[in-house]
Amino acid sequence: MSYQKIILRPLFTEKMSRLEETENKYAFQVLKTANKIEIEKAIENKFDVKVKKIATMNFAGKEKNMTVRSGGRTIRTQGKRSNWKKAVVTLMDGDEIDLLKGEVSN
Repeated sequence: MSYQKIILRPLFTEKMSRLEETENKYAFQVLKTANKIEIEKAIENKFDVKVKKIATMNFAGKEKNMTVRSGGRTIRTQGKRSNWKKAVVTLMDGDEIDLLKGEVSN
C-alpha cells in the first residue's frame, strides 16, 4: 500500500491546536484499513520526522436527515455519513510539523 494514500487529511480543531503546542501531538484522518505501523511509516516518510507514539480511534458515521425543495414539493431523505478513522500522532521532542504551510521543522 502506498504511504501517500494512508493519510487523508489533517484535522484542525481547537483541542488539537492546544495539543500541538503543549504535547507535540497532531491529528490526521487516515484510511480505515491502515494500522499503526503503516501510519507511522507514512508520517515519517511524508514529513521527515520521528514518531514517538500513535493512538487510533474508529468513528461510526452519523445518520443524517436532509430536506430538499424541488418544484414546490418538499422531499425528505435520510442518509448516512461514512465511517472514518482518526490517528493522533505524538512526535519526538524537537520535531514539529507546520500543517498550514506544509513545512517541517527539525
